[in-house]
Amino acid sequence: MDNEIVQFSALTVVLLLVIFYGGTFLISTRIGKKKENADDYMTAGNKIGFGISAASMTATWIWASSMYASATSGYTYGISGPIHYGLWGALMILFIYPFGKRIRKVAPRAHTLAEVMHARHGRSSQLMLAGSNIVGSVISLMSNFIAGGVLISMLSPFNFIQGVLAVASGVLLYTLWSGFRASVLTDFLQVVAMLGAVAIIVPVIFFAAGFPAAFETGASNLTPQQSNFFSSEAFLGQGAPYIAAVLAYAIGNQTIAQRLFAVREDLIKPTFITATVGYGAMVIGVGMLGVLALYLGFEPSGGDMNNLIPEMAASYLPGVLLALFFIMIIGALSSTADSDLAALSSIMMADVYGQNVAGKDKADPKKMLLIGRATMVVATALAVAFASMQLNILDLLVFVGALWGALVFPVLASFYWKKVTNKAFTVSVLVALAIFIPVRFELIPINGITGFLIELLAVIGIGVVLALMSFGFFGLRVAKIVGVVAILGSAPFAFGFLRDYTTLSASLVAYSVSTIVCYLMSFRSKMEFDFDVIAIRTGDFDVVEAQAETAEAGRDAQSLGGK
Repeated sequence: MDNEIVQFSALTVVLLLVIFYGGTFLISTRIGKKKENADDYMTAGNKIGFGISAASMTATWIWASSMYASATSGYTYGISGPIHYGLWGALMILFIYPFGKRIRKVAPRAHTLAEVMHARHGRSSQLMLAGSNIVGSVISLMSNFIAGGVLISMLSPFNFIQGVLAVASGVLLYTLWSGFRASVLTDFLQVVAMLGAVAIIVPVIFFAAGFPAAFETGASNLTPQQSNFFSSEAFLGQGAPYIAAVLAYAIGNQTIAQRLFAVREDLIKPTFITATVGYGAMVIGVGMLGVLALYLGFEPSGGDMNNLIPEMAASYLPGVLLALFFIMIIGALSSTADSDLAALSSIMMADVYGQNVAGKDKADPKKMLLIGRATMVVATALAVAFASMQLNILDLLVFVGALWGALVFPVLASFYWKKVTNKAFTVSVLVALAIFIPVRFELIPINGITGFLIELLAVIGIGVVLALMSFGFFGLRVAKIVGVVAILGSAPFAFGFLRDYTTLSASLVAYSVSTIVCYLMSFRSKMEFDFDVIAIRTGDFDVVEAQAETAEAGRDAQSLGGK
């Protein structure tokens, strides 16, 4: 391929970054308060409307890593790769909402899922869930900063580290001011810009690269599996592990939970359905650029898949559209990075300080705000340091999702089943992680009796994943039937086969082990937990401020009534 890669001048890149981050900062200052409310800083008062919440959910789920990883999947697995990435990711947003309705019912004014686990079980379960989210959000921040660093270094004279620092500083600038409120409001503008950019940029690159002729002349570049829309290799290598990983993301991720607690309770269903459609359309569309690159025989520099999308854009887009592409990727990574910062700050504010250091009744809202803002600064510094390692984004996403798989059943069971105990929750997660890690990194031999046992657990994991998906929509009876049928149906094909797909096997093992241990430790439990106490044990920290706002609203209403 002989296309010349377009580059911006240093001044142009600086101007684009100043326009984008300066604009988002100005927006965040307009919604700031002289006397900031700690609860609003975390969840915006639990009353965000449909348009903002749907856009924010879409923007949070669509990050630069989603676009890069979808294209990597297309480049690696062929025409079905982006479908397996984008479709399953979109459906997992849909699967959240029935569980989300239950979570909001029992904890209408909570700030984090871990806070609810504290009310349901106690400290160890809370800190386990909070700790996993801290790890996940720092990794997410890191991968978005990597994407930004790659983009800026590719399209300008600046190097990778300078690009990472520019993006990190820009995101921190506007998020630090108003926390979660800044995140959701800027998400709305960012997702509108991203949708418009994708609708223009993807078709332009396709036609500039010689579409549709390129798909005829380049067919020889594909293996039989890559050219097969129903590729088993694509499903087992990308689709199936991603189904397991994204279900775990949906249930365990604080960035999603934060939006669940922020949206008006009656708007949960339309919000998540809209986000499902928006995510799927955008991510699958961008992922097709990876398929195009495969047909063209395009080789990303250094063999680094993180370079694929920026190099395709720089090779085929004129300067004006390349600037639009630049803003699109910066917007995508910023919309998720600010969500990670808001999530991390709320965890430190509500879970660490609010529940464990000071105690809910004695927590100082002003100190909480200070802790939240300090958390954002420290998290940004850590993510910048880790970003210098330039790890593979797709591998990071699947690993974190699989890691969270150990939490899915214990967390969901804790919202529905009165018998789940703190000990059952904690032990089941720890045992699942103790088995997942050696399987994922092949620290134990996956052959003979060991291989058989791992595959047995993985087969049970298939049943668990499909049963959980069914349970949210159709209830326990259907979920049990689906789970049993899935196990019996997959068993004849799985043994002697799944051991060749380590990532998939490890993900499924995390689900099955945590489910088995949690169930066995709970079903004979004498606990009869009263879910009504969760609403009492969770809620506003800044009670004085909340009461003042309510009183002011009442005076305004009286004044209007008098007129």
